[in-house]
Amino acid sequence: MEITYVGHACFLIKLSTGYSICFDPYASGSVPGLSDTDIVADSVNCSHKHSDHYDFDSVGAPEKPYAGDLPEFEYIASFHDEVQGAKRGTNTITVVTSAADNAKIVHMGDIGCDLTDEQLSKIRGCDLLLIPVGGFFTIDCKKAFEMTCLIDPKAVVPMHFRGASFGYDQIGGREEFVELIKSKGDRKIVEAGSVISDLPDVKTLLLMDPLRIL
Repeated sequence: MEITYVGHACFLIKLSTGYSICFDPYASGSVPGLSDTDIVADSVNCSHKHSDHYDFDSVGAPEKPYAGDLPEFEYIASFHDEVQGAKRGTNTITVVTSAADNAKIVHMGDIGCDLTDEQLSKIRGCDLLLIPVGGFFTIDCKKAFEMTCLIDPKAVVPMHFRGASFGYDQIGGREEFVELIKSKGDRKIVEAGSVISDLPDVKTLLLMDPLRIL
């Protein structure tokens, strides 16, 4: 399995079967400091219809259609805010289960609300959790940490944060999330760059950097 952090909430994941999945591609110019996504994937999954998460046209199709075994997809309805969507609407959590990789991948989208017990039961103990931490439009670092503790994934990657040269002014960085993870002391912390070739064997915080920084 290969995981690429394109930027913002956009990831490209290539399973060991060769099947590729894109999450939340952003429209050109929609995220300050990030260049166009410019990727190819077999499937595209968007958590909601805001331009920084929803641009199917920016993802190309492979030259040869995939013909192998497919992963399982499950979509969990949630909210983009803490008031049942009254501010920003709904959000979809995407769960991908790959038998070939023996892995469950969870992309939280722009989650802005607490999880119900039923929602939590579907994602607890996943192998890879992609979770927003920047606040304002989503949960913030503190809430993301609390949610990560409840989900207890093997690997967690913070997303939807502001860096020195990219991201929205309204949102924060990932630093507080990292410090909270450090304070708990049960995860290895790895500076992982933009691409990782496989999931770690131990509980890990993967600090990935956007591939498409201008």
